[in-house]
Formats: sequence, structure tokens, C-alpha cells
Amino acid sequence: GQAALRAMAGAAGPLLLAALLATAAQPELRFRPPAEAPVRLFTEPELARYDGQQEGQPIYLAVKGVVFDVTSGKEFYGKGAPYNALVGKDSTRGVAKMSLDPADLTHDTTGLTEEELKSLDDIFNNVYKAKYPIVGYTSRRILNEDGSPNLDFKPEDQPHFNIKDEF
Repeated sequence: GQAALRAMAGAAGPLLLAALLATAAQPELRFRPPAEAPVRLFTEPELARYDGQQEGQPIYLAVKGVVFDVTSGKEFYGKGAPYNALVGKDSTRGVAKMSLDPADLTHDTTGLTEEELKSLDDIFNNVYKAKYPIVGYTSRRILNEDGSPNLDFKPEDQPHFNIKDEF
């Protein structure tokens, strides 16, 4: 992270850099406030690498553009497991419709019913956000179509995963 800190400090000069490095080095900082946490962006090909086919690789699944590490649910999401079709991609539509149909394994929510959208939110909040740590966001969630940053992007709040000592 030192290079990132240097880049952030950039024009602000060596004084700010020293202050940033000093705060970064304080051992009593158990976790950073979420605002400072770096946000990892996943392109579709990157996300596809975490599809549970490789033993020992983490398994990632995106819902609503939020990438969750579902490795702890390997018996559901791993190779040959019942929900393996959902992983390595944004499967928002499939989650909303409770469908594993390849046509539904997409971020696209066009034409979903009120009921499906409500079900999507329930599962997103009560299953994924409750059980699995967020590791990043799809580029679709962070960027606009033209590749510029989406200024409305806000990271999801997931306070119970901040302190690693709980596990």
C-alpha cells in the first residue's frame, strides 16, 4: 500500500506523506474505517476466474454488482455443487428468480416482477451480506458505460466483517 499512499499524497508533498505513513504504521489501528478501505474492481473475465473449478482458489459470486467471497459455502457453490452455476459472475437475475437457467445468470434485472425484486433484496441482505464477506464490486457497479467513475457509487456497509478477530 505504500505506493498507493505515495500516489495519494502526490502533490501534497512529503509532509503529508510522512503523516500518512505514520498513521498507517500505528499498530493499534485494528481496522480502517470503511471509507478508507480500497475498493477492488472486478471485470467479467477476472470474476470468471473465481468459479470454484480450481481447488484452493477462492469462490466469488456477484449479486447487484457486489462481489462476495462464498468460499465458506463450498458445499453449495464449489465444483459440482448445486449452486455452482451462479459463481464467477454477476448472477443477480438468477438469484431474484431462484433460477439456474444460463439465460438468467446475468446482472440484468429488466422485466423482473415486484415480487422477484423484493426476493432479490431479501436474499442480498439476509443471505449474502449476512454470511459472506464483500471482496469488491463489478466494473458495472463502479463505472459508467463509458468507463468513467460512477459518482453515485457507495460501497455497501458490512460492519460485522470489519473486525477479523471475531472468526
